[in-house]
Amino acid sequence: MSAVDVSTLRILDAHHHFWNFEGDGYYPWLQGEYNENFFLGDYTGMLQTFLPAQYREATAGYNVVGTVHVEAERARDQEVAETVFLKSLHDADARFPAAVVAHATFARSDVAEVLEGHAALGVVRGIRSKPVTSRTIDESVTGQPGTLQDPAFVAGLALLEQHNFSWDLRVPYWHLTEAAEVIAGLPGIPVVINHCGLPLDRSDEGIALWRTGMQALAALPNTTVKVSELGLPRNRWDRESNERVVAETLEIFGFDRAMFASNLPVATLTAPSFGEVVDTVLAGAAGATPEQLDALFSGTAARVYRVDLESLSTLS
Repeated sequence: MSAVDVSTLRILDAHHHFWNFEGDGYYPWLQGEYNENFFLGDYTGMLQTFLPAQYREATAGYNVVGTVHVEAERARDQEVAETVFLKSLHDADARFPAAVVAHATFARSDVAEVLEGHAALGVVRGIRSKPVTSRTIDESVTGQPGTLQDPAFVAGLALLEQHNFSWDLRVPYWHLTEAAEVIAGLPGIPVVINHCGLPLDRSDEGIALWRTGMQALAALPNTTVKVSELGLPRNRWDRESNERVVAETLEIFGFDRAMFASNLPVATLTAPSFGEVVDTVLAGAAGATPEQLDALFSGTAARVYRVDLESLSTLS
């Protein structure tokens, strides 16, 4: 276990999800047809309501001063409605969530109106809109609608700058280099790489390809990375390789461009507990100074998502 006192370590959780199965919202991937190809494997264990009460229970004993909610793939005709729901949670307790990363379908004709709707609610700091990606490293979707090469997708992405929104980039590791090529042309948009770039293949060859993509992204000054979701296909949690991924991610980006995130409740499909996720990240960050750990666990996320940590701390 880490020598760090985790009960006092200030945490601004930069990535998690809420959903209410008893509410008006509909989440097709959770409440509709089961997806046998979900990247982590069996996800039946999280097919129930997950709200601030469940989040606080999962993180009990830790100094979580606030969170950033990332869109939970609610029905795509309910994009702004999801933000309205999250704004109601924020109004009840400004910590859970303190900020929101919403969804907007970039290639859709009404994307500008959707972004205006999010901006009007005041809690949105960024957008996560996943490009179409290949299912495996051996497939190609280059140039297809909705991909990183789709002019309509890139045009929608470019609109984020008008609202000072960041883009949460979520692609598997074999798409990282091409993502860097697109981002290089959008220097005014902060980009947050999700889940350590999803290094799902921990072989030497897989890690080498992942590393190349991460280095290409880190070379761009407008990028940061979430140290999160270290789980592997078939519901596996490989502590040793997870620590190596954390260490190398921090080496590539540095602590002031990296942010801790739990990815609750999805993380429960592989990690034994929130505490195991925290401890794994701390182990991967072995030798870090208190200032570096504060940047990793709260400071970077607060800067990127424009969250006032001091005001949140008075609420806890």
